[in-house]
Amino acid sequence: MTGLTIRPARPQDAEALRACAVAAYARHAATMGQKPAPMLADYPALIAAGQVWVAQDGAGALPGFIVFYPQGPDMMLENVAVWPAQAGRGIGRALIAWCEAAARDAGLAGVVLYTNIKMADNLQLYPRLGYAETGRRVENGFHRVWFRKPLPPR
Repeated sequence: MTGLTIRPARPQDAEALRACAVAAYARHAATMGQKPAPMLADYPALIAAGQVWVAQDGAGALPGFIVFYPQGPDMMLENVAVWPAQAGRGIGRALIAWCEAAARDAGLAGVVLYTNIKMADNLQLYPRLGYAETGRRVENGFHRVWFRKPLPPR
């Protein structure tokens, strides 16, 4: 996206990230019968751990963010969220590509992620981005579908 930069999240971004997550995931809460995990996350702690990156537009607004960190041989993509008004503009895909590039740069073998079984749009999106389903399980009360994308070395 033109005019979009991706940078590490800063402590002062925490409330904007929470608001973005609540807005992005609110439509799924009723379907799931509970708040999705990203609506409950501790964003100040994730930022302090260096696990959050934000998309920033030319006006300084934060239209989306991503949470990821190395886990074993792969990068764990924990959460990607985009404000609903910004959806469909490629921001989420740009953030996912950023995560994949960080995984390659770190010499990791792939990217793993999960989504809720009730998030049908995600179940269709991730295979289009090269992710293959690797399993389904209930964790912390959430019915999750796991995906993995192997990454060729640079």
